[in-house]
Amino acid sequence: MHALVYTGPNRIIWSEVPMPSPGPGEVLVAVRAVGICGSDMHAFHGHDDRRPAPLILGHEAAGLVASGPRKGERVAINPLVVDLDCPVARAGRPHLSPTRAIISMPPRPGAFAEYVTIPERNLLTVPDGLSLRHAALSEPVAVSWHAVRVGLERLAEPIGQVRVLVQGGGAIGIGAALVARAWGAARISLAEPHAGRRATVAQEAGITAIDPQMQDPGADAFDLIIDAVGAAATRRDASRWVRPGGVIVHVGLLPGNEGYDIRRITLQEITLTGSYCYTPQDFGDALAALAGGRLGRLHWIEARALADGARAFADLDAGRVDAAKIVLETGQISV
Repeated sequence: MHALVYTGPNRIIWSEVPMPSPGPGEVLVAVRAVGICGSDMHAFHGHDDRRPAPLILGHEAAGLVASGPRKGERVAINPLVVDLDCPVARAGRPHLSPTRAIISMPPRPGAFAEYVTIPERNLLTVPDGLSLRHAALSEPVAVSWHAVRVGLERLAEPIGQVRVLVQGGGAIGIGAALVARAWGAARISLAEPHAGRRATVAQEAGITAIDPQMQDPGADAFDLIIDAVGAAATRRDASRWVRPGGVIVHVGLLPGNEGYDIRRITLQEITLTGSYCYTPQDFGDALAALAGGRLGRLHWIEARALADGARAFADLDAGRVDAAKIVLETGQISV
């Protein structure tokens, strides 16, 4: 088979590789659509020790079951593999289990390939009417779903009264804004410095796109802030823009820990919480929301061929992409 192989910092090539073989309890999936995540870009730059070269990256995938009794079934892949007997998993938080592993990290090759193996329990049937291209959004939207849910649980106020700010117009950011809209938030703003991405966000009703470098909402402007960037600048802005008693959810994974105004967070009893991945319930809920049309037209993606993935990485690196997500496709997409 062929795959995109990360061979070293800023190098990714289309190459022939051995076909993977399913282990016990696993199935082979023919990948049809797979998104490029910010973590893939981070690895591509050589900044992720968990993803050493050479490696097949990619974990936001949907395709067709290629082996076993479910052969031919359209599925979305939950890439987070966990030992279900782990006490943390049994307690309902498998995403925090010390046994957790994700495809695209050794020893599990990722989904920037024509085929990938995955435990059968990690497959979710894609409902009729949802394309596999859009089903590949299940993973990033599940991250967004979990982040918004965690934030609202910490805030403990009626969603219809909550003023939400999302920082970052990538897939996690726009996904969080769409989830907040679907749940009925009072007001939703999204801060994104890239003009093209702001224009993409502006097409969504009920979401106000702002340039954080030019527009300052002011202190105490938001009840809930979802930081889908995780940079020093977004932490500084979140510290000032959240109101006393509000909640900041940190979901971005950029390196560094500077930026937060810890004194204000303390004196104003602001809750700062992390958000990592999703539970199986979050993943299923995200897929159902996509299939049910609750998250809109999903116009914010751009589809390209997997074989041309190296150019997609280069374009993302150069800021030439206005879409919130590039989805790479291996062939004909079934609807």
